[in-house]
Amino acid sequence: MALHPNIDPGLAAALEASPLPAADFGAMRLEDLPDVRLQLDAARAAMPPLAPDERVVIEDRTVPGPEGDPDIRLRIYRPAGQEGAVPCLYWIHGGGMILGDVETEDARLNEYVAALGCVIVSVDYRLAPENPDPAPVEDCYAGLLWTAKNSAELGIDPERLAVGGVSAGGGLAAGTVLLARDRGGPALAFQLLICPMLDDRNTTPSSHEFVEAVVWNRSANLFGWRALLGERSGGDDVSPYAAPARATDLSGLPPAYIDVGELEVFRDECFDYALRLVRAGVSTEFHLYPGAFHGFDGIIPEAEISRRAAAERVVALRRALLR
Repeated sequence: MALHPNIDPGLAAALEASPLPAADFGAMRLEDLPDVRLQLDAARAAMPPLAPDERVVIEDRTVPGPEGDPDIRLRIYRPAGQEGAVPCLYWIHGGGMILGDVETEDARLNEYVAALGCVIVSVDYRLAPENPDPAPVEDCYAGLLWTAKNSAELGIDPERLAVGGVSAGGGLAAGTVLLARDRGGPALAFQLLICPMLDDRNTTPSSHEFVEAVVWNRSANLFGWRALLGERSGGDDVSPYAAPARATDLSGLPPAYIDVGELEVFRDECFDYALRLVRAGVSTEFHLYPGAFHGFDGIIPEAEISRRAAAERVVALRRALLR
C-alpha cells in the first residue's frame, strides 16, 4: 500500500524502514476472530517482556461485573510508596471492540502513573462478538462503580476521578461517562478520549475516505461495529452508550480532551463530537495531529509527533487532576 501524501515525515520514514503487516478485514469473518487473537497472543509472547518499572506497583483484582453477569478483571497501577489520597484515571483499552486486553496498555499506563503520581484502574471488559452490546460498556461502568465505591481502600481522591481510553476504549470511555451522568454517578472530573471510536453509522467523509489506511481502515471499522451490534449496526436501534456520537444531549458531562490523526477513519466523528461537546457547554480541548494515522503513537512511539501527542495528554491530565 502506498503511503498517503500527507503522512508525517517521521512516521513515513519509520514505516518505510519497517512496514506493518496488512490485515484484510474485508475478507474476514466473525468466526475467524479466535484464530486472529491466538496469532496476536503468539506474536506478543515472542516479544521481549516489558521490564518491571520500579516506580509502579501493579495488582490484578477480580470484582463483580454487571448484575447477573460474570466478574470482571481490573488491573490497578499505583505509584510506589504512595501516601495519602491521589487522583485516579479509570482506563479502557482499545482493540476495535474485538481485540485487546489490559496487558497491552502496561507501558502507557506505567508512564502516566510515574508522571502524575496517580492511581490507574484498567478494566478487562468482555469483547464482541462473543459478548455483544451492551456487555462491553456495562462491564466498563461496573468497574468504574467498584473503583468509586472502593476509593478509600485504593487511596483515591473521589473528587479527582477521570475516565480515559484509546480507540474502541475511547468510545467506551465516552459511553461510560454518559452512563455515569444518566445513572447518577459516580461524579467524574475529566474524560480523556484518544482517537475514540464513536459512530457506528460510518457516514462521515473520513469514514469513506480511508478505504486504505496504515491501521484500521473502513472495512475494519465496519467489521468491528458489526461484531458489537450485529444487524443493528448503522440502523435506528443503537444506544448512545454503545455509539456515543448518537447521543442527542451532551450537556452535564465532565471536561474533555479529544485527539485524533488526520489520516484515519475516526477523524470527522471525533471532530464533530468535540464541537458538539463545546456547544453543549462542556469545556473541551481538541487536537488533530497532521499526517498521523490511527494509533500512530503506540506503533511508532519514537517519532517526534508521537512524543508530542503523548506529552500533550499528560499535560491535560495534570491540569485536570493535580489541582
